[in-house]
Amino acid sequence: MPPATSCDCPHLDCVGEITKEELIQKSHGQCQDCKVGGPNLWACLEDGCAYVGCGESHTDHSTVHSQETRHNLTVNLTTLRVWCYACGKEVFLERKLGPHSPHANIKPLPSPQSTGQVRVKLLSTVLSQLVAERLVLISLVCFLSPSGLTGLKNIGNTCYMNAALQALSNCPPLTQFFLECGGLVRTDKKPALCKSYQKLVSDLWHKNRPSYVVPTNLFQGIKAINPMFRGYSQQDSQEFLRCLMDQLHEELKEPLAEPYDQSNGISVDDSPEEDNHSQSDEFQSCESCGSSERADNEVQGGNVMMDDTNEAEMLIPEPDEIQANREWQKEKNMINDLYRSGVTGVMGGSTRADIDKDVDTTTETTPIISSQGAIKAQSRTSDIQMCNTTRPQSPVPMEGHIPKMSSSPPKAPSGWPSLNPAHKKVTTFSPPKNKRQKKYRSVISDVFDGTIVSSVQCLTCDRVSVTLENFQDISLPIPGKEDLAKLHSSTHQTSLVKAGSCGEAYAPQGWIAFVMEYIKRCASPRLWFWGPVVTLQDCLAAFFARDELKGDNMYSCEKCKKLRNGVKFCKMQSLPEILCIHLKRFRHELMFSTKISTHVSFPLEGLDLQPFLAKDSSAQTTNYDLLSVICHHGTASSGHYIAYCRNDVNNLWYEFDDQSVTEVSESCVQNAEAYVLFYKKSNEDALKERRRVSGLFNMMEPSLLQFYVSRQWLNKFKTFAEPGPISNDDFLCLHGGVPPNKANLIDDLVVMLPQNVWDHLYSRYGGGPAVNHLYVCHTCQIEIEKLEKRRKSELDMFVRLNKAFQEEESPVVIYCISMQWFREWEGFVKGKDNDPPGPIDNSKITVNKNGHLTLKQGADSGQISEETWNFLHSIYGGGPLVTVRPSVGHQEAESSQSEEKIEVETRSV
Repeated sequence: MPPATSCDCPHLDCVGEITKEELIQKSHGQCQDCKVGGPNLWACLEDGCAYVGCGESHTDHSTVHSQETRHNLTVNLTTLRVWCYACGKEVFLERKLGPHSPHANIKPLPSPQSTGQVRVKLLSTVLSQLVAERLVLISLVCFLSPSGLTGLKNIGNTCYMNAALQALSNCPPLTQFFLECGGLVRTDKKPALCKSYQKLVSDLWHKNRPSYVVPTNLFQGIKAINPMFRGYSQQDSQEFLRCLMDQLHEELKEPLAEPYDQSNGISVDDSPEEDNHSQSDEFQSCESCGSSERADNEVQGGNVMMDDTNEAEMLIPEPDEIQANREWQKEKNMINDLYRSGVTGVMGGSTRADIDKDVDTTTETTPIISSQGAIKAQSRTSDIQMCNTTRPQSPVPMEGHIPKMSSSPPKAPSGWPSLNPAHKKVTTFSPPKNKRQKKYRSVISDVFDGTIVSSVQCLTCDRVSVTLENFQDISLPIPGKEDLAKLHSSTHQTSLVKAGSCGEAYAPQGWIAFVMEYIKRCASPRLWFWGPVVTLQDCLAAFFARDELKGDNMYSCEKCKKLRNGVKFCKMQSLPEILCIHLKRFRHELMFSTKISTHVSFPLEGLDLQPFLAKDSSAQTTNYDLLSVICHHGTASSGHYIAYCRNDVNNLWYEFDDQSVTEVSESCVQNAEAYVLFYKKSNEDALKERRRVSGLFNMMEPSLLQFYVSRQWLNKFKTFAEPGPISNDDFLCLHGGVPPNKANLIDDLVVMLPQNVWDHLYSRYGGGPAVNHLYVCHTCQIEIEKLEKRRKSELDMFVRLNKAFQEEESPVVIYCISMQWFREWEGFVKGKDNDPPGPIDNSKITVNKNGHLTLKQGADSGQISEETWNFLHSIYGGGPLVTVRPSVGHQEAESSQSEEKIEVETRSV
């Protein structure tokens, strides 16, 4: 029988007015007839009736009451489900929350049933609030069911994948997200690996606990992404992890909320002080000669500005075409007139002066770290960069010592030694400021991303280059005997401490302490044979130790403009919630591969990263506990992967060997040959806070206000050691409302909290903003409509201009445009991308020949008419201008042989 709705039951008009506080009070009461307590108490919903009776598990006085009084509707005070005795079935009340409901704007008709309908809606709201609060309470007390002990079937040499998936599945912050925040797992990107992983996690942690799961869909998705995993050969488990997590991040990433400046209505990132991070990839310094690609780009832009007016010649149509298309020609002439009159900044264009103004920021002072750790102000020519070694599209918000940070490289000096005088005379063209790159986040970056600050000091001029790098895992070397002696030596560590590196891990130890430690480690006969035990702390110390840059590895100093001896050292600036450590056990040479089978001792609890933390780091929690470890048994050419994981429900260790899951002891785990380890932050204060919040939910205090909080942040609170401030930006726009595209998904994005719980969380973590009412943002709706109008206008104009260009038999001049930029514009006007592209960037399709820019051979470019170029340039600006001219036929044979043949390939929308 299909479930009944509110309109199916004719007895809802008799519902009385009832509040949440009354239901809470009745749930703690007793049956009015037999005085038995709950659970399974039923409250009568008849108007004016306050009866509470027991259910069928006792004497079923609630049914007797209904038969005697003809009161039909009752609600179970434990499950909060409504039952109608007259209809003999359950009644499902419709939940109407906010204006995003499809029936929110429908006003009730003025009929005798209006009062009953209002009371039904009130009852529906009260029951929905109580259900939401109880669900949050249940998830806080026991956020993972005692499961997760399901094996994975080997489907053809896939033990590397099974071990990695089991280790990742036993990371509570990530697994809890896919179990509790399943509504947020949405993507339109192929192969939708996040959906496959969500299904796999749900099967692994299902309460029924199947014996094993076959990960076919996920394996097919991985093979579609990376051909390396196709076939049935053995692969590396750590490489599989990186591929999987990068794809999950790509599919689940969301743009970070940008600070909004209400005074002028622009976001802070629009200021010209901060250039695009993408430009730093284009202007990298040459390690061997100290030159820069930026000099070449400036030369390649040679005489663009000088030849601009000469190249921009209008197409002259035939007389008959003028008569047939007079109105259309008038419109094209108007576009060209506007363009030549200097109105190039219309609708977002920028002039040459604006570009130069944006780029010229070398006089600003930016604090950088000196070799002694102090902050000193230097010009922007100091080499301060921010890059991402794993996911350039997912930068982590910067924390630490640099209040202002530019992601662009320093501006090139006025004189370049490698340029001859002829090149210096050429007028330079500054590359256009590209589209502002957005910053993204996902559950992957929230859980696994950390930051390392690397410093390189020139030993000649003492210049320090500071680089901030994001990481999602750390690959640690396994030090040998000589490396261990150097790490523990007194002289080596003294130099490290003076240089400001992370020698604090061994700085207090001298030769006597080292000898005593060596004797203690080599106490057993086995260790006398194999040598001293290598610990995970040793591997970390070797990774963060000072590295001397000399010989073939000299440092290219930007200040000296020469190769110099240098010193490189690094520390952690921010710590991830889950630290993924990869031990470099495999060495791959040209002809063969080898494996380092050295046993590395690792702690199950209390891994302290304080010695490797930067002095100005804001990290509060530095202790980590082991969650899981991936082990490899065998040689470099063949072997088998297994995983040891600690179940977060019962804190017991289990061995996951494909389909087999076996409980093991802690000593068995500690003796394992670790390859990849997952450590989670350990913080007792976070556990205490969860207990306090659970206690507040149990109090069930009546509250006048209900607060909405982000479901993603609540998941962080339940699983993170440091959840950070409350962030409701994932379901709010800059104006404080719900974006129109998220209105239908609001139930998956928010959780309703009572006032006492919100007050406690807000006083403890701060953040916000506080939300008591959900409404669709009218301002965002207007902006969306304007954007759609702009898209349609640009698309229609381009189609008309391009159609006219295709009808021309012999164009006088053809303009070239970068297809990379054109694809971005095409994605914008077709609605695939919400943000318009940046200025036109033709720098990658041009080549400098004798001081003139020409089209590069084989460049990824398209051909458009002059009117189309003027139209696009008037909106977006940029350049440089690149044209080709079809040759005019001559009578002479010599000139006909040298005639240039151009094949016009037009890509229309």
